[in-house]
Amino acid sequence: MANLLPVFMKLDGRRCLMVGAGAVALEKLQAIDGTGAVVHVVAQVVRPEVAAMVADGKITLEQRSFMPTDLDGIYVVIAATNNSAVNAEIHRLAGERGILCNSVDDPPNCDFYFGSIVRRGDLQISISTAGKSPAISQRLRKEIDALLPADAGAWLDAIGEIRAEILATLPPGDERKKLLHQLAQRDACTAAECPARTAAGLPIKR
Repeated sequence: MANLLPVFMKLDGRRCLMVGAGAVALEKLQAIDGTGAVVHVVAQVVRPEVAAMVADGKITLEQRSFMPTDLDGIYVVIAATNNSAVNAEIHRLAGERGILCNSVDDPPNCDFYFGSIVRRGDLQISISTAGKSPAISQRLRKEIDALLPADAGAWLDAIGEIRAEILATLPPGDERKKLLHQLAQRDACTAAECPARTAAGLPIKR
């Protein structure tokens, strides 16, 4: 069993390198899109969808082979070429520099994995099988996506506002902790009429 720590990484403003621009690379680029990462792609062959991302200003591209100097100043690298030996070499070089590397479809040469994501605004649920079966991750993602309310993200935003008010109003302690847990009970706590807001002495929003 892999001893993995599930984390959500902040990539805003971070320099990320993608080596490869095929179908697998496109999938990872789409996963990173929207994180604020500064993504540079190095690849010999480029899919039209990747070229479109370049044209839209979402990523930058150099159409050539990978060079070790491509890792200079990089925070995270994704090796997504169709050559496993090249991917393994990128992972080795990245490790020497202390750079996290994901070698697509090559678990032994990965420092982290991409999970299958269910997203509703800031609410994200990530599923991982430690690279053993991406198909299972994708199946579970579809099942969870079907169960999660479409407005769960908006509900989370409303809870976040109330939580901030409670934290600013009540001192740390059992009462505050109880109220914060009460916020998670959606059927008993809406943005407008919330028992937790009332108990904290906060005004009811209309």
